[in-house]
Amino acid sequence: MKALFQKWPFHPAQAIFFVAGALCLTPVISSPIALVIGFTLASLGLVPHNLDIGALTKKLLAYAIIGLGFGIQLDAAISASSQNIGLILGSIVFTLLLGTALGRLLRVDAKLSHMIASGTAICGGSAIAAVAPAIKADSQDTAIALATVFVLNSIALFLFPALGHLLQLSQYHFGVWSAIAIHDTSSVVGAASAYGDEALRTATTLKLARALWIVPVALVSAMAFGGNRRKIAVPFFILFYCLAILLAHLVPQGQVLYDGIFALSKRVLVLCLFMIGAGITIGKMRQAGMRPMALGLLLWLIIGAGSLLYIVNFS
Repeated sequence: MKALFQKWPFHPAQAIFFVAGALCLTPVISSPIALVIGFTLASLGLVPHNLDIGALTKKLLAYAIIGLGFGIQLDAAISASSQNIGLILGSIVFTLLLGTALGRLLRVDAKLSHMIASGTAICGGSAIAAVAPAIKADSQDTAIALATVFVLNSIALFLFPALGHLLQLSQYHFGVWSAIAIHDTSSVVGAASAYGDEALRTATTLKLARALWIVPVALVSAMAFGGNRRKIAVPFFILFYCLAILLAHLVPQGQVLYDGIFALSKRVLVLCLFMIGAGITIGKMRQAGMRPMALGLLLWLIIGAGSLLYIVNFS
């Protein structure tokens, strides 16, 4: 199919890709479907090779998250964060320790298991990208850790809303659970958005509060592995997200505009999930390997089940 398209006078692959991307900005396409469409186009070789999917997705995701800040109430954000600070800190520390133990048990390289644990503990690919240079991880291990997280994120996007409805979780409880148990911010927001607006607001607030721990975890990681503390990537979009919440609180006269930005940001997020799907290939899934994938899966299942039991009984 790819060879046939190359003989045409124009580039149908690019046309199909951009049309699908445009449709993701409309209510016709949901978050999980966007991911599937992106993955399907990638599998068929219909993603333009001259497009840096990873870099573009990272920028769009940052803008979408900042925009979501305009739909978050400051009082609700402070309340949700303060009520769950113990759960956030406890889950991060427990995940990192458990990841180290399971990594040794499964005989996974120490740096690789630490990156997978960091991605599970904080915010998936962003945490791995911050920790990798700090511990001087090689590119192969970093790619494997990212591939492991991407695969599990894709599953979570479909699985969590279905489980939430099956267990009859409230919007609040689902938002807290998804923020704790799903790796990447994109999949957290995608799953929560599919569940409801209250779940979306709760999940976004808690996930970004969790993401703030990237810096201290990367610093500790650098010291533990004898790495470089100067090579730590700081996610500055979190600061702008907080400023968006503060602006909406201090200038309530712009509520109509804020509602529009919030709605647009949710659609841009769906586009981001489409592009994330377009970056996932069978090759990347195979690259993850059995032991790192087993580590990521076990870690994810334990954290997901444990956090759910805690949230339902104590939150």
